[in-house]
Amino acid sequence: MKKRVGLGVVTICAALLLTGCGGGETSGSQSGSTDVNLKVWVDPGSGEFYKDVVNDYKEANNIDYTIEVIESDTGKAQEYVKKDPDAAADVFSMPHDQLGQLVDAGVIYENTKYADEVTENNTEQAVNGATYQDKLYGYPYGVESMMLYYDKSKLTEEDVKTYEGMVAREKIGLNFEENGADYFAVPFFVSNGSKLYGEDGEDPAGTTFNDAKGVNVLKWIAAQGENPNVVQANADLMSQLENGSIAALVSGPWGKENVEEILGDNMGIATYPTNDFGDGTVQMKAFLGVKLYSVNANTKHPLEAMELANYLSSQEAQKRAYDEKDTTPSNTELQQSDAVINDPLASTVVKMADPELSVLMPKIPEMVSFWPGALSVISDGYKGKIPEDQIEDKLTQLVEDTATTQD
Repeated sequence: MKKRVGLGVVTICAALLLTGCGGGETSGSQSGSTDVNLKVWVDPGSGEFYKDVVNDYKEANNIDYTIEVIESDTGKAQEYVKKDPDAAADVFSMPHDQLGQLVDAGVIYENTKYADEVTENNTEQAVNGATYQDKLYGYPYGVESMMLYYDKSKLTEEDVKTYEGMVAREKIGLNFEENGADYFAVPFFVSNGSKLYGEDGEDPAGTTFNDAKGVNVLKWIAAQGENPNVVQANADLMSQLENGSIAALVSGPWGKENVEEILGDNMGIATYPTNDFGDGTVQMKAFLGVKLYSVNANTKHPLEAMELANYLSSQEAQKRAYDEKDTTPSNTELQQSDAVINDPLASTVVKMADPELSVLMPKIPEMVSFWPGALSVISDGYKGKIPEDQIEDKLTQLVEDTATTQD
């Protein structure tokens, strides 16, 4: 409660600051502050790129205060920021699914100044990823999704449109057993009509994986363990592709370089196929991730921090990140540009980001307790360790266990 009150006080202070600055039109460079200095945490390997972006930002806006760019394990942003908010960066990159934990901890600053701009310029899914409990906190700058890679010398575009058609012809490498199987397979329950934390992903009691359609999905997963053309693959995914054991696999944008090195011109990239889990043909879905910049609630310079976060997620910065870092933009106009449309990888990510093909990863803190239970059920189901008459009970236990946050 103290943390929530603290965040409210910070937000009120920000509103007063904005009022005093003429509705928030004053830039950080004109604020009159002589002691401003900011830190920004960026993804590993992107430090030099963002130093150039920040330098151009400072030059364009006549900013003479220090903005320090630091590479950080942004996948652990919620852990680092919550541990010591005062020592954390003023602006930090993060995956959107950590948003609920940070809001509940009172360490993330509501986007009080640029909400309209962010909403207008980015896709609806990206804006949803930056929003929690009907308030916009983040500044989206990219989207990520898994997709299908395949060997065009063995499979055609027509083959990979349906799961059944693909596995009838060639072997596919999928992870149903090891770490990451939950991330891969959980969206299939939603594909078939079950709910993950309700309609909007924010209802702790809204998971329905134990309904009839969810039961059929786990039965289908069990059947894949018996399918000779489904090869369990995870860390050995690329070696399996290289030695010809598989002709298709599922990975994210991060897998493209390795796949292309193995397949060369025979590399095909496609959206997920359709499938019948037992209730009729549906579109298989993947999780959608939104890359965000966010502002630390403990920043001493909220106006300047928000301005910086907004710039780092602007169309200009997103275009540079796409051109130089292959980050698929969340900006609507950039997604419709010829460069993205004609890029096999980026255009596939954009297609996968459509709600018809992906599930926005829930942001509520309960997701922390969801992963271990989901992995166990999926892995045991695939390995045939759950008798068919116990499937519904296992899924009911999963639903009950993951309705609360567990320490």
